[in-house]
Amino acid sequence: MEIKIFAKILKDKAFVDYKKMKYKYGEDFDAFLKNLEELYYKPLPILDFDDGNVVFIENHARVSQNTVKLLLREQKQNYGIKAVEEEIIATSAIESIDFSRDSVRNILKGMAPKDENETRIMGLKKGLEFIADTDNKISEENLYKLYMMTVGDFLGKEDSLPHGSFYRNDAVYVVGDGVEHTGLSAKKVPEFMKSLIEFANAEDDINELIKAAIIHFYLAYVHPYFDGNGRMARLLHLWFLIQKGYRSALFIPFSSRIEKSRKSYYDAYTLIEENKKYSGKIDVTPFVLYFIENVYDKMNEGNAATETFEVYEDALKQGKITEKEAKLWKFVLSYYGTDEFSTKQLEKDFGNAAYATIRSFVLKFEELGLLTSTKYGARIKYRIL
Repeated sequence: MEIKIFAKILKDKAFVDYKKMKYKYGEDFDAFLKNLEELYYKPLPILDFDDGNVVFIENHARVSQNTVKLLLREQKQNYGIKAVEEEIIATSAIESIDFSRDSVRNILKGMAPKDENETRIMGLKKGLEFIADTDNKISEENLYKLYMMTVGDFLGKEDSLPHGSFYRNDAVYVVGDGVEHTGLSAKKVPEFMKSLIEFANAEDDINELIKAAIIHFYLAYVHPYFDGNGRMARLLHLWFLIQKGYRSALFIPFSSRIEKSRKSYYDAYTLIEENKKYSGKIDVTPFVLYFIENVYDKMNEGNAATETFEVYEDALKQGKITEKEAKLWKFVLSYYGTDEFSTKQLEKDFGNAAYATIRSFVLKFEELGLLTSTKYGARIKYRIL
């Protein structure tokens, strides 16, 4: 095939939609697919349902260095309260489970659950705490523990796992307008999940953020549970990143980015299976590209700028920030993220500082260029830059 034609197809904005590409380029696209298989597909040590290697186009997936820098930012806490609040609400909303924000906040504040919904929120909170602890390594046993505390303990009898089994023992289907996906045969699930865990723990040359997206896709593709596969895929994605040292994964709005692009998220799954009709391969490139464009590249939006942290560290080194102010700053980062807050709100939520201390803190940090303020009539609200 001519290099010129190959490059033209590869640069086509719709190149991952094989049905469109076949219609547009005809026999040239058949030759393009042959070249992909011979030269560009990177085979992975995980199998599709026909026992062929899952593949992806490695050279076509690039993650922004700003995203890497953000996720590698050092954290003194296990997670940000605001980020976990958004994670619980968004990952549940993707599955059409609605939790009230007040209920989520009450559980995160340490209040006891008042009803079944709040008990389920508590389960997700425990799950996020579990993956935040780097001593909890990714294994089949720990994956089962995570599943039970976040999903399994709240299912009815028909969706519960068989006693003593890590995975389902019967067929499962994803149904939309019709059957959109049939999960792997129950007999093969243990074998495929074992290979996924081995892949997650293997040392290789795959970019770790891309590998996390592949792991995410594969758990949902195998569909090892009767219910909760999407939530578990997203939790495993975060868990893998934390295990690899990306400590800020639980300080950014991860699932909220997916929730905002929910149609594209599900379309990427569908496209991969549709493309297999043309290539004979499960090529996860559409899902990886979805994640880069809709999640990873958007992570810096709504998060404190890297420069803000640099200004803070410089001020800290110069002795401009007291111990109390450092605690207030960490609380604001964790509890509000980049949301606005008032001095009265901060005084109430922090609970261990006089109003005069709070007032002095926000004025000083605004002067340092770490906070910005907006007037709403007689009220003033602050937020991190």
